[in-house]
Amino acid sequence: MKKIPRALVEGFQRFREQHFERNDGLFQQLVKEGQTPKTLVVGCCDSRVDPAIVLDCEPGDLFVIRNVANLVPPVEGRAGHHGTTAAIEYGVRILGVEHIIVLGHAHCGGIGTLMKTAGVTVPGSFIDDWMCLVESARTSVLKDMPEAPFDVQTRECEKRAILISLKNLMTFSWVHEKVESGQLTIHGWYFDIAHGQLLKYNKENERFEDI
Repeated sequence: MKKIPRALVEGFQRFREQHFERNDGLFQQLVKEGQTPKTLVVGCCDSRVDPAIVLDCEPGDLFVIRNVANLVPPVEGRAGHHGTTAAIEYGVRILGVEHIIVLGHAHCGGIGTLMKTAGVTVPGSFIDDWMCLVESARTSVLKDMPEAPFDVQTRECEKRAILISLKNLMTFSWVHEKVESGQLTIHGWYFDIAHGQLLKYNKENERFEDI
């Protein structure tokens, strides 16, 4: 059996020094008062795109859900294990977050694989089943941009997948009701990891723009 990576142990030691010994009050407050984040982020599992680091947030600031390609499924029946849906429900109904950000990013492995394989990698793949949620993003890109280079098509598919997740969020009654009442706002953001840019979706002109 392999040993625990030494770098992680040393990282935890630095974490204790920097956060518990120098800023003990923050964690004591979080323990006593619990978490009260105002923002829920649906981010990707990609190890290069940690929402708390990208947005430079403190512990307790964000309620983060991470999955392959930062997808939000639509409302479904009761059967199955709906981890992402359960976490969104907890954030909205229990924690009372005021914002939901679907945070997509450039060079996403899930979207890249979808574009390359049309969502068929290996028989019985859990990834294929998950990525079929945004198959319409892939087909629409190929229809609208048939002559564009593959990397341009992929970047566009990453952005269109965010829009599908925003649409899916509104299929949940408890999200829809809070959005309509002004208690909750949903956002589509896109992190360009190659250029260090953060874009937001503007509904009025239907484009992603610099924040």
